[in-house]
Amino acid sequence: MNEDQIAFDFAEPLPEWAKSIAVFDLETTGLDLTDARIVTACAVELDESGQVVGNNVEWLADPAIEIPSQASDVHGITTDIARRDGRPAGEVVAELLSTLQSFFDRGVPVVAYNAPYDFTILHFEALRHGLKPLENPGPIIDPLVIDKFKDRYRKGKRRLENAAEFYKVKLEDAHNATADAVAAGRVAQAIAKRWAAELPASAAELHNLQISWSDANDASFEEFMRRQNPDFSLTRGWPLKLKS
Repeated sequence: MNEDQIAFDFAEPLPEWAKSIAVFDLETTGLDLTDARIVTACAVELDESGQVVGNNVEWLADPAIEIPSQASDVHGITTDIARRDGRPAGEVVAELLSTLQSFFDRGVPVVAYNAPYDFTILHFEALRHGLKPLENPGPIIDPLVIDKFKDRYRKGKRRLENAAEFYKVKLEDAHNATADAVAAGRVAQAIAKRWAAELPASAAELHNLQISWSDANDASFEEFMRRQNPDFSLTRGWPLKLKS
């Protein structure tokens, strides 16, 4: 434990919006947001103690393309496994869209660590399978965006594994969709406790703030990179990256 970790009290009361959350995570065939295919996914609810509510819902899809070794080495699902045990990708995408929409319809905020990755891939997967993408999905809670904005000068990497360690959240079997999703939800709850006095009272307000916070984070990174490459640019957008 470092000094930063003991400088704040994780026993602060949990804000109301963080007492009932859903979590969402994808493991895919690659990193290209427009072309990556879903391999495994998790979308499930957590209670205020960070425990899974109801059945632990995880999907395994057959993406109908070869899964590159660079991806299968990370999440452990090979092309053979996906073809043997996975369900048709279109069915999985349809069920994911329905599950997430049901959370939003009930006003349950959905936590996704680096939300544009998961939600943008899902958007293009929906189009690929002739399905209607989620329209203005929200409220969404992105622990990465909040952590970067509220604690911008903390040194070190900000991957989920790093955030889990910093916020004292157990993460076993990293890059398993369910393990990552649940850990992200618990990190979001820890962040909610730490910054309770400075975060808005509702998930909807927080969702809207994250749009500008993400843009500020991207602008700062662009400025840094352009010192080395003046032509460097990012695809902006939160929680979806749809425009270059």
